[in-house]
Amino acid sequence: MRGAKLYGYRSDVWETAKIEATRVLKAKAREKGLMTYGELTRQISGINFDPHGYDFRHFLGQLSSESDAAGEGMITALVIYKDRDQLPGPGFFDLAKRLGRDISDPVRCWSDEVNRVHRAAA
Repeated sequence: MRGAKLYGYRSDVWETAKIEATRVLKAKAREKGLMTYGELTRQISGINFDPHGYDFRHFLGQLSSESDAAGEGMITALVIYKDRDQLPGPGFFDLAKRLGRDISDPVRCWSDEVNRVHRAAA
């Protein structure tokens, strides 16, 4: 759909941004690393996302849903808050629960998911 829009962005621009973000996150996974929301937004050239924006949260959810469906785990487990608890935001855990993860111990849930993503990238 050429004229379709997602959160005000043309669908082709949105999809290109997803490709960029996935490339960045997979490289980070190969390094066995993590990055902040702000660091990721600065690596996406097609869309100037606010790292705290609703559209960006939805974007991250799509990335994780797609990577999980591909058997690679929730790739956005690698994206964390800089200043707070250095964990992903609540949207990550909401999605994790919808994808069947046990979130009763959020730190363990997140750690398990980071390990899953790192292993998939190896």
